[in-house]
Amino acid sequence: MACSLVSKRPLIILRNCLSNSTWARRSPLYLDDADSQCQFGIFPRRFSAEAPASEHMNLIKQLRERTSSPIKDVKAALIDCNWDIEAAQKELRKRGKVLASKMSARTAAQGLLALAQNETKAAVIELNCETDFVARNDIFQYLASSLAKLALSVENPSLSAAGVSPVGPEYLEDLKMNFDHPKFSGETTVQNAIIEVAAMMGENVRLRRGFLMSTENGIVSTYLHSCPRPGLGRIAGVLSLEAEDRPSSSDALQRVGSELAMHVVAAKPLFLTRELVSSEAMESEREILKSQAESTGKSQLAIEKMVEGRLKKYVEEVVLMEQKFVVNDSINVKTVLNNLSKEVGSSVKIGSFFRMEVGEGIQREGTSSSSEPVAQAA
Repeated sequence: MACSLVSKRPLIILRNCLSNSTWARRSPLYLDDADSQCQFGIFPRRFSAEAPASEHMNLIKQLRERTSSPIKDVKAALIDCNWDIEAAQKELRKRGKVLASKMSARTAAQGLLALAQNETKAAVIELNCETDFVARNDIFQYLASSLAKLALSVENPSLSAAGVSPVGPEYLEDLKMNFDHPKFSGETTVQNAIIEVAAMMGENVRLRRGFLMSTENGIVSTYLHSCPRPGLGRIAGVLSLEAEDRPSSSDALQRVGSELAMHVVAAKPLFLTRELVSSEAMESEREILKSQAESTGKSQLAIEKMVEGRLKKYVEEVVLMEQKFVVNDSINVKTVLNNLSKEVGSSVKIGSFFRMEVGEGIQREGTSSSSEPVAQAA
């Protein structure tokens, strides 16, 4: 025999140690005849064929870069798929979709607003996640921007009229779109794209709402606050400026429109004009002010004067046309429009406006508010 009984003993011990390994079970050279393995030098080559740790780390790194999944999930998928990176990638997607469905009940109050616009239309969508960390992720931001562009391009008769129209999940989720991103490419539906990104991020990702504004006789102006990059932010102000006669140059309209959009973000108007303040809002505010005034112990006549004076101030605070202009608080917005009309030689008015903020109205842990207000619009 090529190997003595003495030399067989360590060989058999090593073989037994490897008998439960994945490599040993799969190897076509796994033989019971230790003598023949020793004789032909098969065993040493088979032992060195086990992939070194550096190769495993390289595969983990590659799959992590492809999917952005957590390292522990990447490693587990590779081990389960015998270090086949393509099979592991498919397995991660399957696991991720199941996980995403489980996470859908978790509160997602962070995220971003994404804006897409041209001269006569603007679309803003809100894409939510659970943490600000995910909101800063490149894939999350890419998805948000893509959804805003899709919302801007939606062809729907109900959305063609001038003014503000909803263009949220009910309009977008079943639409197909092409993505061109190193980690996220190909054609898929909006709903599947959101599920896949949620799987990648390990958080609940949700398209909460969207609005489209359009105008026929003017321009749409926008302003985004807290922008990590162009077209993305946490607060958005959007309004349309309409002129009776189209001016030869829209530079003045664009300049003032941008300032007014910024004003909407800063001043948080609820109504466009005094006449549009709802009777319910006025009565609710009147009751609050009356209760506050009565606590002073003054006469009924004095209380009534206090309530009327504070109601007037309330209107100046919530009505856009009555608010002090944030760029120049010596004048109000109505005066700004009058000055603009003189500058362009045509009567200019605000057609509509809305303001959106990430997470407004979403119930957070430790709070009792559960309402989800739509964009404040006229």
